[in-house]
Amino acid sequence: MLTKFKIRDASGWTIFIFGLLALLLGLVGLVRPETLLSLLGFTPLDRASRAAGDYTLLFLTASAMASFNMGAYYIFAALNDVKQFYKWTVPFRGITFIVFTLAVITQLAPTRFFGVGAWELAGAVATGFALNSETKTKEGV
Repeated sequence: MLTKFKIRDASGWTIFIFGLLALLLGLVGLVRPETLLSLLGFTPLDRASRAAGDYTLLFLTASAMASFNMGAYYIFAALNDVKQFYKWTVPFRGITFIVFTLAVITQLAPTRFFGVGAWELAGAVATGFALNSETKTKEGV
């Protein structure tokens, strides 16, 4: 039964690795949101010093849950070889790079946050390249 769940090619590995990282970082954000803030280049405040109405940790928890879920989707897509899903991720991860880069350029986010966008772009390029190479191999080009 479990033998049908496997990663078959390079594009599957790019999706699986991204999913695993997203899931793990989401888990970090769920367990300890301040650690995730530090990883992203923000200076976390002590919980006791947060002002009433400061929903930073709540928002980060929601984002971490989304990352955790997205990671699971990517992992299951890779294990089930859902090529159409792989193809959909490439342009959307490119858009994510643009949005995160603009956040840094407009000083909404610290420079270190650019790494998040670069990670998205690198993953999109890797997946796109792998998909293209696999298509050419299948077509015998």
